[in-house]
Amino acid sequence: MPEITLTQAPAHQRHGSNIGQPMTRREGVLKVTGAARYAADNHPPGMLYAVLAVSSIARGKVVGLDITAAKAHPGVVDVMTPENAPPLAMDADAKLHPFMFRLDLLQNDGVRYANQAIAVVIAETLEAATEGARLLAPRYDIEPARVGLDSNTQITPPAVGVGSPPEEHHGDVEAGLTAASQRIEATYETPAQYHNAMEPHAIVAAWDGDTLSIDTPSQGLAMAQGRIAGLFGIPGENIHIRSPFLGGGFGSKGMISGPQILGIMAARLVGRPVKLVLRREQMYGPVGHRAPTRQTIRLGTDSAGSLTAIDHHVKTASSTFDDFFEPAAGVTHTLYASPAIATRYDAVRLDTGTPLFMRAPGEATGSIALDSAMDEMALACGMDPLDFRLKNYAETEPMSGKPFSSKALRECYAQGAARFGWASRPLAPRQMRDEAGLLVGWGVGTATFPALMFQAQARAVLRSDGSGIMESGAHDMGQGAWTAFAQIAADGLGLDIDQVEFRAGSSDLPDAGIAGGSAHTATVGMAIHSAGADVIAKLADLAMGDERSPLYGAGNTGVIARGGRLSRRDDESRGESYADILVRAGLTEIDGEGSGASDPAAMAAYAMHAHGAVFAEVKVDPDLGQIRVTRLVGAFAAGTIINPRLVESQYYGGMIWGVSFALHENAITDQRSGRIMNPNLAEYHVPVNADVPSLEAILVEERDAHVNALGIKGVGEIGVTGTAAAIANAVWHATGVRVREFPITLDRLIS
Repeated sequence: MPEITLTQAPAHQRHGSNIGQPMTRREGVLKVTGAARYAADNHPPGMLYAVLAVSSIARGKVVGLDITAAKAHPGVVDVMTPENAPPLAMDADAKLHPFMFRLDLLQNDGVRYANQAIAVVIAETLEAATEGARLLAPRYDIEPARVGLDSNTQITPPAVGVGSPPEEHHGDVEAGLTAASQRIEATYETPAQYHNAMEPHAIVAAWDGDTLSIDTPSQGLAMAQGRIAGLFGIPGENIHIRSPFLGGGFGSKGMISGPQILGIMAARLVGRPVKLVLRREQMYGPVGHRAPTRQTIRLGTDSAGSLTAIDHHVKTASSTFDDFFEPAAGVTHTLYASPAIATRYDAVRLDTGTPLFMRAPGEATGSIALDSAMDEMALACGMDPLDFRLKNYAETEPMSGKPFSSKALRECYAQGAARFGWASRPLAPRQMRDEAGLLVGWGVGTATFPALMFQAQARAVLRSDGSGIMESGAHDMGQGAWTAFAQIAADGLGLDIDQVEFRAGSSDLPDAGIAGGSAHTATVGMAIHSAGADVIAKLADLAMGDERSPLYGAGNTGVIARGGRLSRRDDESRGESYADILVRAGLTEIDGEGSGASDPAAMAAYAMHAHGAVFAEVKVDPDLGQIRVTRLVGAFAAGTIINPRLVESQYYGGMIWGVSFALHENAITDQRSGRIMNPNLAEYHVPVNADVPSLEAILVEERDAHVNALGIKGVGEIGVTGTAAAIANAVWHATGVRVREFPITLDRLIS
């Protein structure tokens, strides 16, 4: 097992009795004992099994299916095709807002990418449905597949990410490059990468008239509820979605996917509950992925090593039928100081499923290119890579000119470098070897991710038995949200955490928005905080207006909620329990509501980001080119830390993904058929325990008074950024060979 070091949050970073404490996961026992129920664990009475039949071509149309053979198989109940699929109330190709993506729901016989659903077989058993799908033996009219970044007509994307312009600039880049004492230009390529959450997409759907009950993993319950309501023409309140546990999401479960809708359609067709679970290889297409990129970066510096210009050009891809373009150049807007910055995009359309959000979308791909280029420029200037980054440290956001709401990146560099031992790094490559003769290299990368907030609601209840309830339809993908939210709820209600029941994971609870963009803790946390304040205010009003209460007339001085009691702020010995207040008022409970959302004024005034620095050590076999990451130290500043144990876990996961990005992940597409050739965990490589090095995460203290009242920034995605580039830079330092095509494999290194 890899060595993992836990670094405790400083005491002065803790707030109240619960926030800041390294509490263990509340759902941990359920998970390790197998009692946690995931979507596919549900088996309602009378349930049938549905299996997708998917296309083996990337472009063309289905001209024949042997439906008779499939239906003749024992146990097969029906086969859903474009001919008999239940009608939808909305065009599956309609797009009403930027977070709505086009779905393949058996609209016709056309094929737009490999692994697109072309039929659904429904049977009494999984085995019968699987065999029925095989018996369909589809026949196709095949057209040539458009594959790769050079395979189609180049376009300018209408927008990148969610609505960002495809070209932005600040200052005169060409003048800055012309005036530069040193210039570099380099092109970096990143491959298509696919979500491989441990839990595949799954759904158990049951209709009762126009009422729909669903078990499915979702990062956005209310959004999924609204999408389903629109497609089937029923009120949202008729749809109940349960998603208490997700076995990973990473963006792929942010929006409801086509296969999940097909499960609902299959249940409507047969009039019985239906379960549909994607096989691993079926996830390579209909549920999103990270698009490939080709990034050309030009940098210029003056004689002192200060940047004079950054030009970042990205070529990427989307599907032929929808728009999502990887915003890889976004990091260039915020990371390093330069008087002139330009970013622009070109793209091609491919016969592939639509790329979507994947952990640190844009930041992961962009940072590995930008931070590799920064090392190449540091070499050209004869400077240490860390010194070069500090020389070009951005005190304000370079593109917008806004001040940062907070920025402790200097402290991240300093603490990470000290812990890693960076000061003893030789400037030239190939200078270090271990006792076995392996080449040793050290690299650094800068981590950054925006501090986002969406919108969420929560409801709080205080009961006359002294306990409390907090409700929000929040999502836990394994990041420990149930525990962090319970900690915020306990402090907001002035109760011990064991006295608080936290309810989440169901669409009949207050809308918690989407668990994405590393924004869930801030968004739902603020809703919980506000709901707690609301119910405490109502309770205080009861007490302060009651002549029998020791708090009567305390309105001018205010009260403090702590330990299940309200006390006068000017004299904490004068107070009473929540239970006494409620019982005397003849109430069994009292409730309050709260919301969480970003502050438009603060967003307009400040640039809001979390920051970090990652230091990597690699060892490389000089003859074989085999690379092993042996050490990673990451220092991160992300505002208020709700639970350091959970935050460190997120940083470790992000850094491990950085290892995966730099050295492992690569979806290989057959240039003739357009099919992904390695759609499984045997051949689509991700790190295993033997690949994971010694990890250390340092939680750098940071206070931010502007991002939100609790000062929370996100931590889920920042660990990916910085890590991949740090590893790439360490490989160069070990070998003297700069590999610009990722992942870095031994053949690319030794060739």
